[in-house]
Amino acid sequence: MSPQSLKETLHRRVSRIAEPQILFPLIAVVLLAATWGATLGLVRIKHAEAEHDAATLSHELLGTYEAQVVRVLHEIDQTLNLVKFWHERAGMHGTLAELKDRGLLPPDLVFSVGIADRHGTILESTRPLGAVSVADRGYFRDQRDGDSIRVGHLPQGATGDGRVPFTRRLNAANGDFDGAVIVAVDAAFFVSGYDASKLGEHGVLGVLGTDGIFRVRRSGDSMFSGDAINYSSLLPKPDEVDADPPVSLSSWDGVRRWSGAREIYGFPLAILVGLAQDEQLAAVEKNSAVYLWRAAAGSLAIVLFTALLGRMSWQLAQSRARESESKLAHAQRIEYLAYHDGLTGLPNRSMFSKLLSQRISEARRYDRELAVAFLDLDRFKQINDTLGHEAGDQLLQEVATRLQGCVRDSDTVARLGGDEFVVLLPELEDGKLAATVAHKILGVLAKPFTLIGHEFRITASIGISVYPRDGQDEQTLTKNADIAMYQAKAEGKNNFQFYSEQLNANSLERLTLESSLRHALERDEFRLYYQAKRDIRTGCISGMEALLRWEHPDLGTVTPMQFIPIAEETGLIVPIGKWVLKTACLQSVAWQNEGLPPFGIAVNMTERQFLDESLLQDLASILKSTGMNPQLLELELTESLLIRDVENTLRILTGLKSLGIRIAVDDFGTGYSSLATLQRFPLDTVKIDRSFIGDLVGPAEDSGLADAIISMGKSLSLTVIVQGVETKEQADFLRAHACDELQGFYFNRPLPANQFAQLMRAQTANITYVGTRAGLQNQQP
Repeated sequence: MSPQSLKETLHRRVSRIAEPQILFPLIAVVLLAATWGATLGLVRIKHAEAEHDAATLSHELLGTYEAQVVRVLHEIDQTLNLVKFWHERAGMHGTLAELKDRGLLPPDLVFSVGIADRHGTILESTRPLGAVSVADRGYFRDQRDGDSIRVGHLPQGATGDGRVPFTRRLNAANGDFDGAVIVAVDAAFFVSGYDASKLGEHGVLGVLGTDGIFRVRRSGDSMFSGDAINYSSLLPKPDEVDADPPVSLSSWDGVRRWSGAREIYGFPLAILVGLAQDEQLAAVEKNSAVYLWRAAAGSLAIVLFTALLGRMSWQLAQSRARESESKLAHAQRIEYLAYHDGLTGLPNRSMFSKLLSQRISEARRYDRELAVAFLDLDRFKQINDTLGHEAGDQLLQEVATRLQGCVRDSDTVARLGGDEFVVLLPELEDGKLAATVAHKILGVLAKPFTLIGHEFRITASIGISVYPRDGQDEQTLTKNADIAMYQAKAEGKNNFQFYSEQLNANSLERLTLESSLRHALERDEFRLYYQAKRDIRTGCISGMEALLRWEHPDLGTVTPMQFIPIAEETGLIVPIGKWVLKTACLQSVAWQNEGLPPFGIAVNMTERQFLDESLLQDLASILKSTGMNPQLLELELTESLLIRDVENTLRILTGLKSLGIRIAVDDFGTGYSSLATLQRFPLDTVKIDRSFIGDLVGPAEDSGLADAIISMGKSLSLTVIVQGVETKEQADFLRAHACDELQGFYFNRPLPANQFAQLMRAQTANITYVGTRAGLQNQQP
C-alpha cells in the first residue's frame, strides 16, 4: 500500500471514529475502563495491603505468643526440676510441703504440683489432681523410658477447667524409675492472652504437641483440646520460617486463616496463632464494596453523561444532516431550476444546449443523424392576453404534457421560453421519423384545450434541422430550426418545414433588415409620403394619409410590408411611430403656415403602439410641441385590434378623444366585430378594406357584401372611406352608393411632401373647395 493510500485509509478510519455513534460509546468505554481499572486496582491494592497486614500481624502475634508460652514452660520446667532435685536428694516424703513453705513453688491458683510413685500413686500434691493414680496415663508411662519432659493432653472436646499435665521422671538412688513429678496447669492459662481486638472471633491460639494433638486451642470464647492434626503440614519449612504465614484451611473447623506455628525448643510442643481471613479482610471488603458502589455510580454517571452528550451530538448531527440535506435539496433545487423550466418541469435552454451538445458528440462518434424540431404556438399571445396569464400557464403545461406523449423515451422535449418549445430526436435511422413526429405533434395540438371552463384550439409552427446536413454544432442546428419555424409561420402556420439554404438566405435578409432598422432613425433614413383622400361628390382633396417609407442606402426603398412586421416584433415600432406622428404634425403645421388649407392627416397605428403605456402622454407632448390642432389628427386602428380587449380599448380610445384626436377603423369588415361592439367605441371614421371592392363591377351578388359593409358604416353615423380604388368603375359604384371619401391609385399615388404640397397648391389655385367634414370645414375663395 502506498503512503498516500495508507494516509487516506487512516483518514477514513479516523473520520469514521469521529462519528457520534462511534465516538461517544468509545469515550464511554474508555472512561468506564479507566474507572473500573482504577477501582479494581485500588481494591486489589487495598486487599493486598490488608492481606500483608494480616500476615504481618499473625507473624507478630506468633512471636509474642511464643515468648509468653516459653516463659510459662520454663517456669513449669524449673518447678519440675526443683521438685525432682529436692525429692531425689532427700529421698523422703514431704518434699512439696517443705518447698511450699520455702516459697519455691508457683501459686496454686494456676499450677498444681504432685508426686507419683513408681506405681503411679499420687503421694502428695499442692492441690488435688483429680485422680489417686496416674499409672494409666500415657505421659506417666512415657517417663519409664526416658528422662525428658513429657506433656499429657486432655480428652478431645470442649475444655472448661481442664489442666494440662507436665511430668519429669524421678530416679531412685540406683537410677531406676522411682515415679514422676507432675505439674498440672489450667489449659485456659495457655490461651489467656487471646486478644479479640486483634484475633477476632474466629482467630486461634493453640498449644500443640509434637504428636499432633492439641493441648489447648482457643477461638473467641471457646476452648478445645484433644484434636489431632497433621503436625508436619502445620510447621513451616526451614526457608519459610521468617516469611509471612500463608492462608490455609483449618482442618478442625473449616475456617481459612493466616496460620503460623513454631516449635518450642526443649519441649515437645509447638504454638499456633491464626487470624481468620474473613475477619481480617472484613474492613477492606467493606471499603471495596464502597469503592465498587462508587465506581458503579460513577459508571452510571459516565453512561448517562455520555448518553446525554451522545444524544445531544446525535441531535446536532441530525440537525446538521437535516441542514445538509436541506442545503443539498436547496442546491439540487437551484440546480434543477437552473436547468429546468419552473412552469412545465421540462429542461430549459441551458439543459437543452448541454444535451444537444452531448448528442451531437455521440452522433459524430457513431456516424448517426439527429434532428432538432423548433416549435412555436400560433395565437398564444392572443389567448394569454384575452384569458389571462393563468390560462396561458395552464395551456403551456398541457402542451408540454402532450409533447412528451409524442416522443420516445430517448427523445428530449424542452421549453426555451414563452411559447417556444424544442424537441431533440437523437439516433435517427430515417429522416422521415422527424416528419412523422412533427405530424403527430400537430395532430395532438390540434385537439381542443379546456381552459377556464371553455374549449380552445391552437396550432403550432414547427421548424426542423437535421445533423449533420444542416449544422455541425448546437448553435447552428438550433438557429436553423428557428429559421425553418419562421418559414412555417410564413407558410400559413399549423405546418412544419425542414431547413434549407434558401430559408437561411431569407433569414439573413431579415437579420440584415433588423440590424439596419435599429439605426434607421438616427441616420434619418425614414420618409413620409402622403396619399390624398377625395370627397366623393366634388372630387377635391379632403384629407390625406401619411405613409411611411424607408430609403435604405444599400437596398433602396424598403416597403412597409417588409420592415413594419420586424419593427413591431422588435419593439422598434414605438420610437418609429413617435417619429411618424411628430413629423406628420410638423408637416401639417408647416403647410398651414404656407397658407395651404388645414387638411386632416391620418396616421396608421400598430398594436404595439396602441398598447404602449406612454401613448397618451407622448401624443399630448407631440401636439403641444408642434402646435398641431388635434382635430386634424386622425389615428387609424384595425378592427381586429379594437375587439381584442374591449374594456382596455375603450379606456385608451376615451383618452384619445379627450385629447381631441379623431379615431378611424382601418380594414373595416375584416374583423368580424358586431355592430353592438363598434357602437361602444367613440369612432369618427371607417375605412372599408380594398378586398371588398375588387369585384364591384361584376354580378350583383359580387357587390352585395361591399354594399352591406357601406350600409353598416353609414348606420353608425360615421364617415365612410373606401381605400384601394383603382378604376373609374369602382369610383362610380362607390359614388352611387353614397360613400363619403375615396382613396386609391385611381386618384393619386402616395407622394413625398413637396409634391403633395404642389398638388394642394394647384387645387387651391383652380377651385374652391369645402374642407373636411365633422367640424373641420374651411372655405377657400
